[in-house]
Amino acid sequence: MDADLDTMSRNELITEAKRLRDAIRKHRDATGHDLCWHHPQLWGMLPEKLNPDIAVPPWPKFLRGCVRYRESLDRQKPDAPVLDEEFET
Repeated sequence: MDADLDTMSRNELITEAKRLRDAIRKHRDATGHDLCWHHPQLWGMLPEKLNPDIAVPPWPKFLRGCVRYRESLDRQKPDAPVLDEEFET
């Protein structure tokens, strides 16, 4: 799956590492409502181009999962600032 790395020069590998680090940092630094979304642009950083079949749970289960995720942030980062903004499409 990663055979493309075997053919890259040192400079190409460094460029690729920087590109991937940039994508990981963008994902890591997501905040506010951006935390709620899946990130196909991050998946697109991989050399194999797939259109992943995603499945979503029914609304009640989905919302319970969102609540559990938000509760986990309260436990893991209780001092995080609160961004009190509505999501705008």
